[in-house]
Amino acid sequence: MGFPEVAQFRTLTQQRAELEKEWERWATAPDTAARKPGPPPLRTTLLRSDVAQSWQRSLHTVDPARTVAPGFDDIADRWSASPLRAPITELAGELRGIAADSGYLAVVTDAEGTIMWSAGDRSLRRQAEQVNFAPGGCWDESHMGTNGLSLALHDDRPCSVFSAEHLIAALHGWVCYSAPIHAPDGSQVGVLDLSSSWDRSHPLVLTSVRALVTAVETMLRAAEPAPRPGVRLECLGAARLVRDGRPVPLPPRQLEILALLALEPDGFTPEQLHAAVYGDRAVSTSTLKADVSHLRRATGGEIATRRWLLTGPVACDAVDLLAAIAAGDTTSAVWLYRGPLLPGSDTPGVVRWRAYLDVGVRNAVLASDRAEHAVAFGERAPGDIAVHEHALRLLPMDDVRRAVVAARLHTALHT
Repeated sequence: MGFPEVAQFRTLTQQRAELEKEWERWATAPDTAARKPGPPPLRTTLLRSDVAQSWQRSLHTVDPARTVAPGFDDIADRWSASPLRAPITELAGELRGIAADSGYLAVVTDAEGTIMWSAGDRSLRRQAEQVNFAPGGCWDESHMGTNGLSLALHDDRPCSVFSAEHLIAALHGWVCYSAPIHAPDGSQVGVLDLSSSWDRSHPLVLTSVRALVTAVETMLRAAEPAPRPGVRLECLGAARLVRDGRPVPLPPRQLEILALLALEPDGFTPEQLHAAVYGDRAVSTSTLKADVSHLRRATGGEIATRRWLLTGPVACDAVDLLAAIAAGDTTSAVWLYRGPLLPGSDTPGVVRWRAYLDVGVRNAVLASDRAEHAVAFGERAPGDIAVHEHALRLLPMDDVRRAVVAARLHTALHT
């Protein structure tokens, strides 16, 4: 062991000893001091605020003297139905190699914190099995207190938990690096974790976890969704109408009209729709009526005859985006935003809705404190300098995504 490694080991040893003292104060504190909600009763620079808050939540339901995680005997059906099964199976060789080479244990959970899959050094796996850190084990906060898996799920961000930062004493010999995995719609589907003995702690491990999660999420996005029954209009970034999973060819003008009808549930009078589509242009009403009549056939008769409005379920990605913005659901809004509304259209009504949706998503992203929102939106808005700068402010210095965002910012500044 060379001098840098010795110095690092001494630093880790000292950190662990100080955390053990802090843990002892918390674990033995009276209920009135440690278990009330609110600010932590003990304030030190050593104990991170997210860990202290997790301890406070956990102490209501978890005994720090617990020695093993509860679990399920058979998780085969749950794993077979999991969206993570395919990408993790494909990445299994890489995960096993990383775990074996670094002396870590790789673990994947579902959205409830139940371990679905693990791989790593055999002796390390045997140690993990003693506390049921193995497939079937339940590692959410309500069962196992503060640990990497539970903290990543609760805070919805990558995290590490070192030694006595774990609430349960039996876990003080471990260090965990975890990150949540998100489905294409932004919902959590599980956690990927690399864990080992406390003396192998190193901040670069979290960078590896983030990169692996990015690979899994990319594979989830690439998976072909099953055809949806019914009528669906896609008009963000591109435009097409799909009926029972099959595309219905329509000219651009009719796609514009259908988008306007979808975004205005109260519909239009013929005069209102004419103004929204043609503005001041001298176009006969019969042309518009012919387009609406064709749309009625294309959608299976889902357009009323007197006041033009949709009478049946026509799904639309722009309507979904509008609902996400209105609900303050930035994660869903960013995922739904595939680009501007009908980007090639100069139809007055479409231009107004395009600006409304773009501004709504952008403002939500700039108000968010989650880096992934700005990173994802920046891919769709490569010229938006403020969004790239916001992403760089939020991304940790060791995050591999900084290079991509910095390149986008450089391009935007010099275009």
